[in-house]
Amino acid sequence: MEDLYTVNQLAEELGITPRALRFYEVKGLLSPDRLGNNRVYTKRDRARLKLILRGKRLGFSLAAIKEYLDLYNVDRGNVGQLNLLLGRVRHRLGELEKQRQDLEATVAELAEIEGRVLDALRERGTAADEG
Repeated sequence: MEDLYTVNQLAEELGITPRALRFYEVKGLLSPDRLGNNRVYTKRDRARLKLILRGKRLGFSLAAIKEYLDLYNVDRGNVGQLNLLLGRVRHRLGELEKQRQDLEATVAELAEIEGRVLDALRERGTAADEG
C-alpha cells in the first residue's frame, strides 16, 4: 500500500483539491485503479499528475497536455513525444516573448503618462497623492 495514494493523500501532497483530481480523471488525463470502492493512484499516476500541473503552470492547455501524455503510450522511444514537446515549447516561448514585449511597451507608456501627470501637478504647485 506504500506505493499507492488515495485521492486525499495525492491531492494534499501536490497542493491541489480532490475535486481537481477528479476533474483530471474526467478529462482523461488520469486513470486511477480501484481498491474496493476507493480510487488509488500509483507512482506513475503521481508522476503524470506532476507533469499535468507543470504543464498548466507553463500555460499549456489540458488538451495539449493530454496529447503529450498519450504519446508516451504509443511512442515508447519517446521521439514523437519529444518532437511534440519541442514544438509546443517553442510555440509557448514565442507567445511569452510577445507578451513580454507587450508588457514592456505598456509599462513604458504608463511611465510616460505618470511623468506627464507629475509634471502637470508640479506646474500647478500641487503634490501628487500617495497611492
